[in-house]
Amino acid sequence: MLTPKSSDGQEFIVEESVILQSLTIKNMVDDDCAKGKIPLPNVDGKCLAKVIEYCKAHADQGAEEEDTKEFNMETSRLGHNDRFGPVFDLLLASNYLNIRGLLDKCSQRVADMTEEKQPQEIRKIFDIKKDFTPDEEEEVRKGNE
Repeated sequence: MLTPKSSDGQEFIVEESVILQSLTIKNMVDDDCAKGKIPLPNVDGKCLAKVIEYCKAHADQGAEEEDTKEFNMETSRLGHNDRFGPVFDLLLASNYLNIRGLLDKCSQRVADMTEEKQPQEIRKIFDIKKDFTPDEEEEVRKGNE
């Protein structure tokens, strides 16, 4: 059993085979950096709970196996990124923890969120400030006709 500890101090006791789906944690364990408790300063407790839920659901699948299990990313707001919901928090956590299957699911969800959206809508969704001058914007439009 290993005990990952979130940025807000929550500890979770998890079977090693479950949490070692994270290559980041696996490397910590392999390098003997983790003595049972694993500090995860970039993942809050709500998000870590969701990551562990994903890992438990996928513990019996091989790394190369096609991911056929459903995983609901939308069950609750996870962190401070309410504009993006739990998907963005999970995306950041899965990238930090290096959990390929979860990262792929989150990336696909973000792609789905932006599908068929106009640039203005995407900028609003992701709070992207417009930093092109009108001339630069026109040049980009001409180059992408």
